[in-house]
Order: sequence, then C-alpha cells, then structure tokens
Amino acid sequence: MSDPAEIEALFTRADGTFLFARWGRPIVPVVFGVEDATVSVLKGAIEAVVALAGHKMAETDPELGANLMVFFIREWDELIAVPDLDRLIPDLAPTVERLKGADANQYRSFRFDADGGIKAAFVFVRMDEAMSAAPAETIALSQVVQTILLWSDTAFLGNSPLAVLENGAAVLRPEIADVIRAGYDPVLPVASTEPATALRIAARMGALQ
Repeated sequence: MSDPAEIEALFTRADGTFLFARWGRPIVPVVFGVEDATVSVLKGAIEAVVALAGHKMAETDPELGANLMVFFIREWDELIAVPDLDRLIPDLAPTVERLKGADANQYRSFRFDADGGIKAAFVFVRMDEAMSAAPAETIALSQVVQTILLWSDTAFLGNSPLAVLENGAAVLRPEIADVIRAGYDPVLPVASTEPATALRIAARMGALQ
C-alpha cells in the first residue's frame, strides 16, 4: 500500500477531515478485567507493535502514571461504576448509552498533547459472543494496532488490520505494518491535519522497502 490515496483514506474521518497522529511519549499500559495470563498476552502485543513502530515504552508516565488503559468488561453499564472514569471520558453516560444502542463490542478514546501527539488512550472491549470466541492474541493485536496511530473512524470498517493464517493465527497485514513504521519516522510530524501527510507517509514507505 504505497498509494497515497489509500493511505489518506486511513486517516480521513467520516466527516471528510484528515487527522493523523502518533504517540508523542512512551507508552505505559495497564489492563483491567482479565486474568494475569491475558494481561501478559496484551502487554506482549503492545511490546511487539511498539517495537515495530520504533517507539518506546516506559514504567510510568510522569503526568498520568499509566497512559494506555485497557478495560475488559461484560456490559457497557459496568463503566458507570468505575471510580473517576467520568473524569477521563467526557460525557461517559451518554457514550455508554450510544455504545449500548449500537450493540458495540469495542470503543477507543484518545487524549492529546499540546502539539497534537497522542498522550493517552482508553480502550474498552466488551466480551460479547463474537469477542469471547476470538483468541486472546487476536483481540490483543487488533486493539493495539488500532491504538498505535489515530486511524480514521472508518479505516477498518469491514476490513480488519489483521490477516488470519492457515493455522488460525492472526498477524498484522504487511501493508498496515508498513504504514505504522512510516508513520513513526522522525521526519514526520507527530500530528497533522494536512492530507499531503499521506504523500509523505507513502514516500517513507518507499524508503523503507
């Protein structure tokens, strides 16, 4: 995927606006609602994708403590009972109602630094029938990939960033891996609203071949 138009589409939102952003600080994850074995799977996926991007992880974020929070839940209403979550997620109650109405099984919310880079992300996975049937490794990789960059809200509708091998294992699609690597090239800004950024990402992808 070195076609700038295809890359531009990955960061063009449903309202037609272009917005690219990557993490501007080391990632510090914390996971809630699953057993230790699943936490290890998720953190392994985070480490792998961060390494792919050439980005960094840390033990703590000086401002937030942890800046990538992943919640596994059974029902969206559980979020209302999480202490202080309404301080992290604006309009939490209406958001929960909207997610229930859409029968959604995942939701991601981002916070940004002054320069537009990602400074925090909150990931919520509702373990409905479809999610419960998926391997933990697949869920973990999918969520991390969709959090490492600020993809558009339509980027992966009907087109997963993962591919499934013959043995059933899920892997990151090579073209999406290339976009992630190029998106973290230091020559690119941490955030941009200019569609021409897609041209620059395409150029970096060519340089990485």
